[in-house]
Amino acid sequence: MVGSRTTRYSRIREDVVTIATARIYAISGSLRQRSTNSALLRALAEVSPECMAIEICDCIGDLPIFNPDLEGDLTPASVAHFANKVRAADALIIACPEYAHGIPGGLKNALDWLVSRDEIPHKPVMLARASNRSDYAHTALREVLNTMSVALTPKTTISIHLLGKPSPEIAGILDAPDTKACMRRGLVEFTDWIKACRLRTGARE
Repeated sequence: MVGSRTTRYSRIREDVVTIATARIYAISGSLRQRSTNSALLRALAEVSPECMAIEICDCIGDLPIFNPDLEGDLTPASVAHFANKVRAADALIIACPEYAHGIPGGLKNALDWLVSRDEIPHKPVMLARASNRSDYAHTALREVLNTMSVALTPKTTISIHLLGKPSPEIAGILDAPDTKACMRRGLVEFTDWIKACRLRTGARE
């Protein structure tokens, strides 16, 4: 079912920070064509507030296995494309399934390519999950992201239980008014977090 863990963020001087349109890059940790995590990201894009534009990443499956010898001038074109998308975004949403109590290899590989680069540090990030059985993966993902110095939302996670349900039921859940309200609330709170992060870093609109 539908759940959201939320907190209130400091809004000191928030009146001086406005977001015309926050560009969000949404990354699914699953490459499956009928992935519930990808379906959740698409649903979030559909209900996003007017001040937010969500683009869903479609390229982590194209990335080669991370190799430190291929960084710098030897960076593969697919990696450069992915990194540029991350750089251009104001914030990220990551939806992560759990494989064998861990982060899926494709997602971890994508993050590995960003570790020594400057696109992701201090970038606001929110997590989403399509299963109530992915605690191990999300704990591991938080550890990785904190190590990468992202501005991870302290409490907010959009959580919609879709795993194991047939496609028609998934569509019905995501189209339900209470689900849409939950997702929209989470996105509005994420907008507040992006504003707070901009204040902390002294970013200019």
